[in-house]
Amino acid sequence: MMSEEAKQRIQIALALAVAVAGLRAGYILYRRHEDNLAAQKQEKAKSGGYANADYYVTPKKLYPYDLKSAMQLTQQPAWAKEGYRYTYYPYDAARKRTDFAHEAGLLLPIERLEIKDVVTEIGPGAGNRRQMMAVFQKDGKSYAVPIGFETEGRYKIYSDEMFYVEDPHELYKQWPAAVWQAVAQHEVKPGMNELQADFAVGTGVPDAGASSDEKTVRYPNGGKPLIVVYRGGKAEAIKPGTPEA
Repeated sequence: MMSEEAKQRIQIALALAVAVAGLRAGYILYRRHEDNLAAQKQEKAKSGGYANADYYVTPKKLYPYDLKSAMQLTQQPAWAKEGYRYTYYPYDAARKRTDFAHEAGLLLPIERLEIKDVVTEIGPGAGNRRQMMAVFQKDGKSYAVPIGFETEGRYKIYSDEMFYVEDPHELYKQWPAAVWQAVAQHEVKPGMNELQADFAVGTGVPDAGASSDEKTVRYPNGGKPLIVVYRGGKAEAIKPGTPEA
């Protein structure tokens, strides 16, 4: 006759199996939902005849949901979507430890990374939360940048919001050569749209009261602030900003 302890173990094992299956099914449904939204967006753009070809671009996503699926980031290069936003830290590859006490820098606009590994480790003051880190090399040294976290087996991963996993030059190949030259030189030129400016100098912050017809956007630009006035979606006035105190 089966003991009560054995019955409890079987019940726990079955409950865990059901939970894992539920998470997997939820992930599959979420991925299909996102793919359907992307297809609808493209179809809407085609039927509406948007003049801006950027609306037709749907960057690929990886939809990582745990450590194993996040390893997809190591299978191709990645490019930072938002420059001067994400802090990276020195990483000791031998000890598999991130030096959270010393910031190494900020990812640059559309900076290309070759992610070598994805690891989890306890960050400073994190309790039982484990930080997910994408490990890459730069100038012969190893660094790690946070891409999410895990708490008691539950993951929150935001790498799809952080990285392109397709070459932006191919995604937006409709942009003129002059625009890509300005992006490479980290400059905003008259006539560039906001996405092109983001690629050049990182993410900006619109002033209050901005509209689609006219808006002023302030770019920290890695310590070299810029103020750009857009009219009709195009940069019209570009001037230096004031560094923060």
